[in-house]
Amino acid sequence: MPGERTLRLQPGSRIYALCVLGTHIATDVYGAAPAGAVAFGVKHTEGVNVEVAFPGRAESGLLPGVSHWPLNEGTVLRFSMSRASVEVNDNKVIVIFYTEGGQPIDQARVFLTGIGISLDVDADRDGVVEKNNPNKASWTWGPEGHGAILLVTCDRDSPLSPAPDCDDERVFSKEDLLDMSRMVLRMEGPQHLPRGYEIVLYIHISDADKVGVFHMQNPFFGQHYVHVLGRRKLCHIVQYTGGAAELEFFVEGLQFPDESFPGLISIHVSLLETLAEGIPLSPIFTDTVVFRVAPWIMMPNTLAPENVFVCSVKDNYLYIKEIKNLVNKAGCDLKVCFGYINRGDRWMQDEIEFGYTQAPHKSFAVVLDSPQDTGLEQFPIKELLGPDFGYVRREPLFKAISSLDSFGNLEVSPPVTAAGKEYPLGRILIGSSFPTPAGRRMTRVVRDFLFAQQVQAPVELFSDWLAMGHVNEFVTFVPSPDAKQFRMLMASPAACYKLFRQKQKEGLGEATMFKGYSGTDTKRVTINKVLSNGIMMQQNQYVQVTAHISENQYRDNGPRAAQLSREKLHLGKNHSPSDETMSRRPFSGTLLACSSPWSLLLPSLQRCIDWNRDILKKELGLTEEDIIDLPALFKLDKGKAMPYFPNMVPMLILSKELGIPKPFGPLVGGECCLEHHVRSLLEPLGLRCRFLEDISSYHGRLGEVHCGTNVHRRPFTFRWWHVMP
Repeated sequence: MPGERTLRLQPGSRIYALCVLGTHIATDVYGAAPAGAVAFGVKHTEGVNVEVAFPGRAESGLLPGVSHWPLNEGTVLRFSMSRASVEVNDNKVIVIFYTEGGQPIDQARVFLTGIGISLDVDADRDGVVEKNNPNKASWTWGPEGHGAILLVTCDRDSPLSPAPDCDDERVFSKEDLLDMSRMVLRMEGPQHLPRGYEIVLYIHISDADKVGVFHMQNPFFGQHYVHVLGRRKLCHIVQYTGGAAELEFFVEGLQFPDESFPGLISIHVSLLETLAEGIPLSPIFTDTVVFRVAPWIMMPNTLAPENVFVCSVKDNYLYIKEIKNLVNKAGCDLKVCFGYINRGDRWMQDEIEFGYTQAPHKSFAVVLDSPQDTGLEQFPIKELLGPDFGYVRREPLFKAISSLDSFGNLEVSPPVTAAGKEYPLGRILIGSSFPTPAGRRMTRVVRDFLFAQQVQAPVELFSDWLAMGHVNEFVTFVPSPDAKQFRMLMASPAACYKLFRQKQKEGLGEATMFKGYSGTDTKRVTINKVLSNGIMMQQNQYVQVTAHISENQYRDNGPRAAQLSREKLHLGKNHSPSDETMSRRPFSGTLLACSSPWSLLLPSLQRCIDWNRDILKKELGLTEEDIIDLPALFKLDKGKAMPYFPNMVPMLILSKELGIPKPFGPLVGGECCLEHHVRSLLEPLGLRCRFLEDISSYHGRLGEVHCGTNVHRRPFTFRWWHVMP
């Protein structure tokens, strides 16, 4: 029975007690009976409900017309109140004890004061704080789930505050309150509590740094909101006002879910009682509500764009003009970050990842800041943090940062279904090393944060084979008009060799690459030269094992070149590169061969793109029909792959408008055959391809169009609490 507590009767004496509406007070009648008593009777006022529970009998109650009951061991009297008292001690229960002959020998009196206490939240997620929802003290996922939701108030609603709202203990404006969840303490009873009683609102010490609670003080003298719970404040004595009252509290989250914090927070209200002065208070009633802190949610490239961000640096003026034209066609806005903020850092994608957080009453954008600071670290704080635009960062204790901590290595798929399980918000993709102890990985605090959000179950891919090690270098997603609603694009050396062989068979083997390619000092490169280069073929067979390399080409070129390279450098077969951390840097042009023998040890090398392809098909529930292979070639340097020509996969996706790195492929009839091929793959999906020249500003520094831009998108309409993690 809910909220039941025990009270000991004292024959010959009066007992005074508070009875909280909806709870029961139980007393052992047999144990309290005086000597000689064999039966008992009960009298009570109209406001009290009384039941008798007999040992060994399921039924209980007071039978009409019955005035005496046998006094058997285990007999329990249970009473409750259905309405609040108007005055203290205005209800009573009298238990009368009888002898064998039916004569009363003693009685015990209990004077009751009925009081209503209910701590309430929006447990059914409809925007209304209903009274005494039966599910308010628990939290479940799914469309039929229940439980209140809390936002981390990581935006900054007032210019007076130098930091996100969750970093202080003040309310500067009503806009602060709009981000918070309402919690109502409903009380009902006499004008004053009896002496020795107190009502306390409190949280557990483990939640103190995760939640803040505010309450309006002195409403008749201007609205002033006082911080009553959180951080250094674990409890708050509630001022009892008498009569029917509703005290409104505003609750904010201070931390997103993380490895050591599953996201659940409990807040309690207790009615405390003391037996006498100097004796500590003890709880006789507790009501609890549970909140879940809303997660940080990423947005895939397939969602509609709102704003595109790009850095202005000394060598990308023309590039920004092209981006602006693309943005205008997509119907969104371009935001340029100038030098005084970017401090020469052009890699907008690497610094931040846009996301959002959502509750039934409110949602707003939240930017996640990368721990890798290379110049843009002030941009999200100075340019983005503001009203309804939050900021969050995860900082490792030790600055063991690699390029895999850049957020080009952080992507999210569109909604998918895999192995019968739905992921309506998609799945996060992060690049890591091959599953061995060595290699680069995203720093643990960021990985733990991403996994702890639960609603976009992350998938780890193998990206350490790349010089930069970013997943966006070999996989992305574009919208499609069919039931699937997207296609996955993957970089594919196999597709490139297939296209080049086709052109060679058509008699176009002398078609020249890199026409108009700025800043190169390479000799004339043709399709025939690319196809005849055995070392490059070996390197790309490492990159993608399904590159259909001719056995004759491998036999005639590959082993001989490998042997010569080993002899020249006096390195054995088992040589491997040092595990150095790569950073974006210039490179010396489009070399056809690579100096590192690591790239030539084909038998010991693992499958890279195909390895990831298999993982993605399984974890995202994809078939080959859902994947489009974009031609790509790579070359290896110290065992790490870099694009041979501009990689078209790291593109800018703005609904149907695509900004694709211009590949400078072989010219056939005055048109780049790579561009023509990509158009033939994507334009049937209703997509419009625009090829952007990014050689001097991005590609030459091991990045592409996507790496130099970032997009804030319209969030999902799907409500995350309907997910079944």
